[in-house]
Amino acid sequence: MDIDLPEVVAEVSAAFQRYEQALTSNDVAVLGELFRVDPRTIRYGIGENLYGHAEIQAFRGARSPVGLMRRLERTVITAYGHDTAVASTLFYRDTVPGKVGRQMQTWIRFAEGWRIVAASVSLIDEA
Repeated sequence: MDIDLPEVVAEVSAAFQRYEQALTSNDVAVLGELFRVDPRTIRYGIGENLYGHAEIQAFRGARSPVGLMRRLERTVITAYGHDTAVASTLFYRDTVPGKVGRQMQTWIRFAEGWRIVAASVSLIDEA
């Protein structure tokens, strides 16, 4: 298996950046597009466990758009072959001092493009 093919890493990095822009601007439509429309898509959040695209979209639609800006550090995109990748990053929000967020996403290439099929977000005390 080829790991970190440059063209695949570039494609997933672009999709990840699109996700980040949509997240911080509360673009619910783009966020919904980037998660696979499937009842098996899962997102474990800081305070919620969401099963299926419908639950994820309902959460996004109800979420406050206040305080979404963040800065990322140590973002790693690892591609496995041509159609699978994992994006991992740390994030910091001024609204949550002393905490570091952790985010991991599994991206799969489908006919319609790269989509998140599983995601997990957590928040811990800074070391």
